[in-house]
Amino acid sequence: MRIHSLQHVSFEGLGSIEGWARDRGHVLTATRFWAGDPLPAPGAFDWLIVMGGPMSVHDGAKLPWLAAEKRFLRATLDAGKRVLGICLGAQLLAEAMGARIARARAKEIGWFPVTLAPEARDVPWLQAIPERWEVFHWHGEEFDLPRGATRLAGSDACENQAFIHGPDVCGFQFHPEATSASVQDLIRHSGGDIEDGPYIQAPAVMLGDEPRFLKARERMREILDALAGAGARAGGRAVR
Repeated sequence: MRIHSLQHVSFEGLGSIEGWARDRGHVLTATRFWAGDPLPAPGAFDWLIVMGGPMSVHDGAKLPWLAAEKRFLRATLDAGKRVLGICLGAQLLAEAMGARIARARAKEIGWFPVTLAPEARDVPWLQAIPERWEVFHWHGEEFDLPRGATRLAGSDACENQAFIHGPDVCGFQFHPEATSASVQDLIRHSGGDIEDGPYIQAPAVMLGDEPRFLKARERMREILDALAGAGARAGGRAVR
């Protein structure tokens, strides 16, 4: 499979997704907006993965490339491509589908559980995931549920943490791809976000339990295998 990623800053890459893709023999390409890379042609990829970043979906006045990315994402959805959005990527995906993006009630930074929604139990690839699932977060904004999407999970601080739309479109507000190295990069570059708050952990707590990262990696591999094997698309369709 040809997997193309949209990466907004140098310190938020694919994390554990990269190792999974290499192990499975998938071809990886990327648009690195901070480096001025071009967007790909529509037929150049099979799966689009939109990664995170410290900016907001509303920062178009400061980031000229953001408008082009949004147009590209809407066209990708309308073409019926497979799309996965993570953190900022999920917010961009939800906005492209007509949902509102706003400041969250509270920042979430660190390891906190999400609770699967009752409707998530109808999703085959979530059957093996426990009702409460500890994941890594780093966000201060959140998305409303897009029209026609199924809510998969929420947390104490954020009602909408994950959604799917049909077999091919999925968004995670949290960071299921987190590795020890990727979290260290976030702390190094975005450490100013860490302040006193009920859902904010100290760096030592975020990094102090290596088995958390091993468990997250294995769970992410299971999810990616399931999403990569999702049902074939029946031609282009609009999801807005």
